[in-house]
Amino acid sequence: MAKKSDLERVVVKVFTYGIQPKIWRQFSISTSVNFLQLSDAIQAAMGWENKHPHEFRHGKGKRLVDVIGPVGLEDQTLGEFQDELKLTVADYLGRKRLPLRMLYRYDFADEWIHEIVFEKRVEGEGGPQMIAGERACPPEDFGGAFQFMQALAGEIEWANPGYEPEKFDISSVDFEKKVTKKRK
Repeated sequence: MAKKSDLERVVVKVFTYGIQPKIWRQFSISTSVNFLQLSDAIQAAMGWENKHPHEFRHGKGKRLVDVIGPVGLEDQTLGEFQDELKLTVADYLGRKRLPLRMLYRYDFADEWIHEIVFEKRVEGEGGPQMIAGERACPPEDFGGAFQFMQALAGEIEWANPGYEPEKFDISSVDFEKKVTKKRK
């Protein structure tokens, strides 16, 4: 028989900052996963290739100085640091009321910022499951939200032939394909 924590899931919505119209994804995931596994699910849902550093930021009000991330970032954190391998989503959410928001920062050079919303708790089993989403995620290493918006406006040329910014195919999301890379 499965443990209660294995049957509890959370619906997660991810928005990319600085881009209009919004690019977003919604999926559910077990609350027993750690934050590295949550990052891998976000990578798959957004269409990123998982080849750059990331961190989760949270805190009180607009002061998001607490970080959940890979070991090595702790000396760059103003607030509390938590190892993403040791903290589960269930531990983080605890008994807090949902929705609950935090930031997900990916590729510190291009500075892709995402708002993560833990929307509601649901029951279920298995791995991450896509629910919905809109628009194609920007290509990896494109240069950040400002450069992406310039390309959408026709101010700079697309460097990715065949990229269709309005197209998102929910069936193309493969959570199994995103293998966690070894982190030091």
